[in-house]
Amino acid sequence: MKTAGITFGILFYLKIQKTTIQGSAPICARVTVNGKRTEISVKRSVKAAEWDERKGMAKGNRKEITELNIFLNQFKAKIINTYQQMLLNDDAIDGPAIRDRVMGTDNTTPTLMALMEYHNEQQMHKLAPGTMKNYHTTQRYVKTFLREKLYRNDIALSQLKYKFILDFERYLFNYVPKDHQKPLNNNGIMKHIERLRKIINMAVKLDWLAKDPFASFKKHFDKVERESLNSKELSAVENKEFTIERLRHVRDMFLFSCYTGLSYIELAELTPDKIITGIDGGLWISTSRAKTDTTVRVPLLPQATDLMEKYRDDPRALNNGTVFPVISNQRMNGYLKEIADLCGISKKLTFHIARHTFATTVTLSNGVPIESVSKMLGHTSIRTTQIYAKVIEHKLSEDMRNLEQRISASAPCISKDCEVI
Repeated sequence: MKTAGITFGILFYLKIQKTTIQGSAPICARVTVNGKRTEISVKRSVKAAEWDERKGMAKGNRKEITELNIFLNQFKAKIINTYQQMLLNDDAIDGPAIRDRVMGTDNTTPTLMALMEYHNEQQMHKLAPGTMKNYHTTQRYVKTFLREKLYRNDIALSQLKYKFILDFERYLFNYVPKDHQKPLNNNGIMKHIERLRKIINMAVKLDWLAKDPFASFKKHFDKVERESLNSKELSAVENKEFTIERLRHVRDMFLFSCYTGLSYIELAELTPDKIITGIDGGLWISTSRAKTDTTVRVPLLPQATDLMEKYRDDPRALNNGTVFPVISNQRMNGYLKEIADLCGISKKLTFHIARHTFATTVTLSNGVPIESVSKMLGHTSIRTTQIYAKVIEHKLSEDMRNLEQRISASAPCISKDCEVI
């Protein structure tokens, strides 16, 4: 039998190796799903001489033989009905799942969709809304993959093998969006694979899955240059006069992020009580990184303090209890596009770029140690900072010139023109 890509078969056979002293052998049903066999004990026995191996039935006219064959036909019908019901319900189908339902020992076989739902429920209050949104997106891709490529709505965790990961990866690479979205690039695909891997790892820890199908999988990210504003572009945004109030407000919040490294969500949730007097007597931001829940403390530069002061009495900020009159991220990005056009900047302005600008143009390129930058960005590992904040070529050139001068000043004189003391 073959339905929507699933092969299914049933065969009764004698388990000869279990033959009793009296000569009877137990009867078993072999259920084969997609080439994989599962044994189900029928809990009936018959002598080998009374068994028709070709037909998979008992032979003879005795009453006991007739009743046994009726029972076997009913048992076979029960297996077929179970299989068909699972098809109708779009349940994950494999031999063990069929066996458990037939034998009444089904304890709800863990499935991939159930695992993803469980993961999202568990992490809902631990992860940032943006991160949870990404997990839901990955879940939608998995659902579409199951439906379009495996012709099902779910799959048992026990069926997840290395090939499943490879097939899902290939599906994402070949996926053609049906709306205005862009096709996925390599790094976007790797992020979906990475999120699926974290979910599967939870199943392994919960003992829902015996073996990690990702054990042999190696993801590969393409290196991407993190865009930021250089000093000239930053000055252009800072010195531009805007007659439209909404653009002035968005520009100021963008600049504040450039001088503090705050992300959009951290800026949106910045309240006056998070502005404290630091150990040096100056104003500091004391908050937590929304993404990692890591404590972040940033001393405020004069530019950031001046921007903040502009909105001290702003009615919208006062009404929200925030430092700035923040609008939605979507509207903010739309206005930033206008600002970029008016400032003659070809880069797509976002709060990610503002954060990168703080890491490179404002701090690293001005000699702030990478360890300090890492702390202010709220990174849990300095390796993240090394990727996130590249040291621009201007700073590298300056460092090498300083090194050259130090070497020249300390080198022994070997020229004939040197004065001998």
